[in-house]
Amino acid sequence: MRSPARLAALVSTAVLGAAGIGLTAAGSAAPAGAQTETTAAGELSVLSYNIAGLPLGLGDGDPETNTPIIGSRLGPYNLVNVQEDFNYHAALYEADDHEYRTSTSGGVPFGDGLNTLSDIAFEDFERVEWDDCSSGSGDCLTPKGFTFMRARLAEGAWVDVYNLHTDAGSESGDLGARAKNLEQVGDFMATHSAGNAVIVYGDTNTRYTREGDTIAEFAAGNGLTDAWVEEVRGGTAPNKGDEALVCEDETVDEQCEVVDKVLYRSGDHVRLDASSYRNEHAEFRDEAGGNLSDHYPIAVDFAWSTSEDFVMSDQFGGPHGDFFNDIDDLSAGAGASELLLRGNERVDQIGLTLADGTALAHGGSGGTAASLVLESGEYPTGLELCQGQRDGRTRIFSARFTTSTGRTVETGTETGDCTAFEAPSGWQIAGFHGRAGAEVDKLGVIYTQR
Repeated sequence: MRSPARLAALVSTAVLGAAGIGLTAAGSAAPAGAQTETTAAGELSVLSYNIAGLPLGLGDGDPETNTPIIGSRLGPYNLVNVQEDFNYHAALYEADDHEYRTSTSGGVPFGDGLNTLSDIAFEDFERVEWDDCSSGSGDCLTPKGFTFMRARLAEGAWVDVYNLHTDAGSESGDLGARAKNLEQVGDFMATHSAGNAVIVYGDTNTRYTREGDTIAEFAAGNGLTDAWVEEVRGGTAPNKGDEALVCEDETVDEQCEVVDKVLYRSGDHVRLDASSYRNEHAEFRDEAGGNLSDHYPIAVDFAWSTSEDFVMSDQFGGPHGDFFNDIDDLSAGAGASELLLRGNERVDQIGLTLADGTALAHGGSGGTAASLVLESGEYPTGLELCQGQRDGRTRIFSARFTTSTGRTVETGTETGDCTAFEAPSGWQIAGFHGRAGAEVDKLGVIYTQR
């Protein structure tokens, strides 16, 4: 069963607003009304575990027996990433009771073996297959890759979660493919996770000490901290070419380097701080003391908190279009001088111009333009949105800004599925986050203090 203490730690330390940290269904509509609290904080426990779920005969373990045992022991962790969850997936989920779980992509040779089991809601889930694989260790027999999702810590507080299983082996082809795998994740992060808090964890098949592995370069290039390096080694990673820090099972502890890693970074709105790193091998053994998998389960506890300079809303709309987040372009106290909309039947574009002249705009160039130049002392306080279906996709059909003086500017066509964002007292709308292409697909707002 899930640990009540773990779930309470996740929730009770958050500062709850009007909508609070309610664990809503993934992809649910943003709550209407003002956000009354402007900061939130809490704790989050994660676990990475390659559960060795290959069909009998393809691996050395006994997944038919071990998988249900593994599933029954995942409860104490808020956010679990598993790898090699192939042909015994049903048994894993039957023994687990996390509320939010990804659907299987299939067994060998159809699935990637990656799944997430979570206490907290998530959205924007996506599976991405590697562009490169090496056949030396059988990595091309299944569509290995990584997954992406956005997990909701509190209203407007999100962490981007990546689950990965890179190319295995130590031959030159394996090393090259694995380096390309990590580059692919980094490229994806650049377009999907700019400005966001991120946790990347899973079976990296890398060691800092191995010549040719690029885990150190991957971490540095993407602003990531390895929880093992930070919590166990005092911030200093092993050097390439050093003796491998491997341990016998009888003596394994946190000092040993394993290929299963947890890396993270803070965002402009959500700060992450690792507070502990644990090799949980003792929690995942059978009655005879044997391991339930050929990998060790790795757990990390985080403290998280939101910025005092920005408040972010949840998002409203559909999971389509390119990701955007204006928070990188905002400074504390930034305010708008002009509000901008384009649209006719739907919202083609939304944007604003900041007082310093910075233009923020998202969407396409279609539709008719509508704008509102703000007067001295006037600022945007509200944004009403309606969504609807177009070509099988959920898109934003109408948008209406309201200012502190009651003036409005709007575009699009109202539907029966609408919401409203209202700035907390003393705050103003200064930017946006969401997804857009030729039209606006999904939208949230960013508030700054006046």
